[in-house]
Amino acid sequence: MNDDHSRELYDRALSVLPGGVNSAVRAAIEPYPFFVRKGDGGHIIDADGNRYVDWVMGLGPLLLGHDLPESVRAGIQQKASEGPMYGAPAEVEVDLAEFVVRHVPSVEKIRFVNSGTEATTSAVRLARGYTGRNKIVVMQGGYHGAQESTLVEGDHENPKPSSAGIPSSFAEHTLPVPFNDEDAVREVFEEHGDDIAAVLTEPILGNHGIVHPEDGYHEFLREITDDHGALLIFDEVITGFRVGGLGCAQSEFGITPDLTTFGKIVGGGFPVGAIGGRAEIVEQFAPSGPVFQAGTFSGHPVTMAAGLETLQFAAENDVYDHVNELGDRLRSGLEDVVADQAPSYTVAGTDSMFKVIFTREGTGVPANAADVKNAETDRWRRIFWGQMRDRDVFLSQNQFECQFVSYAHTDEDVEATLEAYKEAL
Repeated sequence: MNDDHSRELYDRALSVLPGGVNSAVRAAIEPYPFFVRKGDGGHIIDADGNRYVDWVMGLGPLLLGHDLPESVRAGIQQKASEGPMYGAPAEVEVDLAEFVVRHVPSVEKIRFVNSGTEATTSAVRLARGYTGRNKIVVMQGGYHGAQESTLVEGDHENPKPSSAGIPSSFAEHTLPVPFNDEDAVREVFEEHGDDIAAVLTEPILGNHGIVHPEDGYHEFLREITDDHGALLIFDEVITGFRVGGLGCAQSEFGITPDLTTFGKIVGGGFPVGAIGGRAEIVEQFAPSGPVFQAGTFSGHPVTMAAGLETLQFAAENDVYDHVNELGDRLRSGLEDVVADQAPSYTVAGTDSMFKVIFTREGTGVPANAADVKNAETDRWRRIFWGQMRDRDVFLSQNQFECQFVSYAHTDEDVEATLEAYKEAL
């Protein structure tokens, strides 16, 4: 496989970009990543003309794939042709807000921002402002963007920043607990209940190999937060409008959080984030309340059009039936491959999310992030990923990021991918 142009591009990038990239995960592949020239349906074509089945889908935003349906493309192009942005409200942001409020059970009002990170940062600030409390409970291995309050590692007794540049005083207000560990959550509420503003969790951990909640776990979080006057925040940046269809993962689990953060699909592949929830809470955002939040590009009309056109197309067509059926076929086929060739490995996912976790013998299905971290992560990145690339399949760049099915993927893509797994494993 020729990759001369990608190598040249990476050499240039190293001179002007830190690590040669604009997001750290993109440099996970050694000795250098390939550079993408264009997308084509469920595929991408790199700078050297190599074509791959793409299961990364921009790390989740591309529900419809790279080739947008004509009606979706036309709606985006029309909005872009009317001017890039205005610094004033536009009708399309109201249209998208009404769509989300109509379909997501917990959302009565919503504020649009520009990224998942900005959404979770704003949600944490909002929870603190609404409750008058400081501490946030998070799940170890959960990812809520590049923000100071959640880039924290350790446990609730000894939290510390997981990145340089974050004062330890930020970490003091963050209480990490293992996902699916009810006893740990009870313990932090017993110790800090009067100062816990919120529990912040992904409905399904999506940045640690896909870890599902055990039966009753989310119901327990809903009950204990209610009992202590804290908020329950679901981070649906990954799962939103992918798991559970238009109702998002919360509808599939039957849980109504107080706040929900969104990103990725709600912007149709353009930069976006959002915070939605109970009206009395969301109205604490300025200008109707005392919690400051603002942004020049918030509610960007082209992004709002992309999100609205994408979700309306999904509502009016068989998008979720298609992607979920292919997801089921992938996971079923992968379970057969794994059972035959690597029986200790775990196939994880639901709806249009999937992943093979290289769990070690005797460890079982991962219940939390630590279980995934103890898997054969180096084998995934250093050997397996390259084997799949050699077979024209693009998977997420490490063991932890999940993979996604799009409306543009086909039965043939699934079959080709299963054959590649058979050979690579």
